[in-house]
Amino acid sequence: MRSILTLLFLLLSAAGAQQKILIPMDLKQSNHLKAYGIAFWTLEKGVEIDWLLNYRGGSFMVDNVSLVANECRVRGVAFEQISGAEAAQILGEIAGENTNMDVVRLEKAPKVAVYVPPGFKPWDDAVTLALEYAEIPYTKLWDPEVLQGKLSEYDWLHLHHEDFTGQYGKFYASHRNSPWYIEQQLSYEKTAKELGFRKVSDQKKAVARTIRDYVANGGFMFAMCAATDSYDIALAAENTDIAESMFDGDPADRNAQQKLDFNKSFAFRNFSLEMNPLRYEFSDIDNPQSDPVPLRDPNSDYFTLFEFSAKYDPVPTMLTQNHVNILKGFMGQTTMFKRSLIKPGVLTLGEREGTDEVRYIHGNIGRGTFTFYGGHDPEDYQHAVGDPPTDLNLHKNSPGYRIILNNILFPAAKKKLQKT
Repeated sequence: MRSILTLLFLLLSAAGAQQKILIPMDLKQSNHLKAYGIAFWTLEKGVEIDWLLNYRGGSFMVDNVSLVANECRVRGVAFEQISGAEAAQILGEIAGENTNMDVVRLEKAPKVAVYVPPGFKPWDDAVTLALEYAEIPYTKLWDPEVLQGKLSEYDWLHLHHEDFTGQYGKFYASHRNSPWYIEQQLSYEKTAKELGFRKVSDQKKAVARTIRDYVANGGFMFAMCAATDSYDIALAAENTDIAESMFDGDPADRNAQQKLDFNKSFAFRNFSLEMNPLRYEFSDIDNPQSDPVPLRDPNSDYFTLFEFSAKYDPVPTMLTQNHVNILKGFMGQTTMFKRSLIKPGVLTLGEREGTDEVRYIHGNIGRGTFTFYGGHDPEDYQHAVGDPPTDLNLHKNSPGYRIILNNILFPAAKKKLQKT
C-alpha cells in the first residue's frame, strides 16, 4: 500500500511540475514593463524561464511555481496558469516550420551597470526609470570605477546622454551660466586631475577605450541619446583634439576632421564633425539635427521595427519583441541616425520608413555586442533640461520602453547567444 501511495505521489508531483505559468506579452498584458521585472526576479531566484519569441508579443513561460504567481499578483502582472498539455501545444505551435517563432531559454540574471555621474537623478534617464519601475537591480558606475577595471564584474552596461568628447554636452551656448553646468564642469575637472589626466577630454577618451575593451571581451553595451554618437566620435578622435578652449583649455585641432579614424568607431563612418562650440550638435550623424530644433508633429512621428527570423536570428528577434511594430517617435540630443553614415554589417532594428532616419541599431564588437537607440525618453516627446520625470505608472504598456527592457533581458540567454 505504501509503495502505491508513493507512486501516486510521484505521479501527482510530476503532473504538477508539468504545469506552467504563461506571462502573455500581447494586448492582454496589464503591465508589460513590470512583466520584464518578473522575468528578471525569477532568474534571480535560480529558476530558468523561456522567452517565447514572437508568440503573443514575446511571452514568458516558467514552471508553475507559487512564488512566481504570487509575485505577479503583487506587481499587477497578468499571467495564466496552464496545464502541461497546453504548454506542449504552445511549444509545438512555436516549433512549426511555417511559423516565425522560437523558444529561447533564459538562464541567469545579468549583472547590470549604469554609467552615471555623481549626483545623478534616476528620473533623467529612461533606462534607469525603466529599471526602477520594473524593480530590476543595478549598480551605478562612474569614471573612477570604469578606469579601475570594475566593468568586468558586470554583464550589461548602459550609457545615456553622457558626452564622451569632453564638450559637456555642447550646452555651452545655452547653459554656460547655469549653476548646474558650472558645478558639472568643476566636478569633472576635479575628477580628471584626481585620476591623473590633464583635461576632461583626455579622461573621457580613456573611458571610451576601456568600454570598447569591455565590449570586445564579451560585454553587452546599450546606449541612448547623445551617448551613441558622442561615444563613436570619441573613439574615432582618439588621437585628435576636437574640443575647443572653453571645454578643455586649449584650441581644437584645425585638421581634426581629416584625422578621424573610422576604423575605431563601432557603428558610424564618414561623418562630419560639428566644430562650432556654440552649436548644440556633435556631427551630422544626428538626424534630424538638434540645432535648430525641427518642427515636427508628434502625432505623425512614428518608426517601424524590423521583423527577423526567430529561428535563425534570435538576437535581433529578442531585441525587437513587442506587442506592436509601429512605435511613437521621440526626440533627444541625438534623435536618430543618418542611414548613409552607418557602417556595413550593423543591423538596422528600427527606422522611420521612407526617410534617411534610423532609430535603433545593433552590432558585434569582438565577443560582445552594442545596441544604439536614438532619442531621450520614449514617453516624453521633446524632453528639456529641468522637465519633470516621466511617470511610468501612466505608461505601463509602453512599446518604446519595452525596447529598453528587451536589451536588459537578452544577455540572460548566454548559451543561445554563444551559438549565433
